Amino acid sequence: MTQQNIQALTIAGHDSDGSAGMPADLHAFFADGVYGHGILTAAVAGNSYDITAQQVMPKEFIAEQFHQLARDFTIGAAKTGMLANDDVIDVVVDNYDDQSFGPLVVDPVIITKHGAMLLARSAYERFRERIIPLATVITPNFYEAQKLAELTISNRQDQLTAARRLQEMGAKNVVVKGAHSDTAQHTVDDLVLLEDGDHFWMSKPYIKTSRLNGTGDTFSAVIAAELAKGQDVASAVRRAKDAVYTAIAHPLTVGHRFGPINHWAAQVELGKEANHNA
Repeated sequence: MTQQNIQALTIAGHDSDGSAGMPADLHAFFADGVYGHGILTAAVAGNSYDITAQQVMPKEFIAEQFHQLARDFTIGAAKTGMLANDDVIDVVVDNYDDQSFGPLVVDPVIITKHGAMLLARSAYERFRERIIPLATVITPNFYEAQKLAELTISNRQDQLTAARRLQEMGAKNVVVKGAHSDTAQHTVDDLVLLEDGDHFWMSKPYIKTSRLNGTGDTFSAVIAAELAKGQDVASAVRRAKDAVYTAIAHPLTVGHRFGPINHWAAQVELGKEANHNA
């Protein structure tokens, strides 16, 4: 039997406009040279203006997707996206097998980049109790980190405190993303706290744009793809940061309001890194 190509899995919702959720994850896997599988948890109807409807998948259907993938494929790492309610969270945790699907990257998807809550209270508590302890890497945005850590983040020390609280909740490695809502700011500063207690900062110039859909999805998906390749966590998050920044810096003209980031540009950036490391 020939050696199989490197494979990764996204457990997420589908956005009909292709800008976020599972479509963004699969774009990111492809850009990073990894074959992507998907377990569908929900689907939304929307475009670049707004989202008008949502359908959550039945838990039996989600469980069957897990079962069928485990029967056939060699998956090196996985990531989560939208886990819409208590039932979805429970079925994902109950069916996730670390031996079959490798390390797990958790993109919380509980609060939007504008600060709006996405989960009901019971689902949020279930997420804290059952999903966070599974995380090899968790990647909350600024608002999610504040909510999960129950802390107002005002400076770098607060970011580090929030990351340590998430480790205390069971996540092994934590990336607390910096705020990007202040039009006067010059950089976006992300904190990476590693399992061994070491930490470092990743800073990139702040780009004011409405073409940001799929940023968090792509960041976490590239981390998962890199872990599937056997990269260490520090290298994986650095490559993800470079790829996402490049994707934001080269906007696509798709839609009329809130558009997607550019996975073609990310692919070029990831290709440069791969050639450099070869």
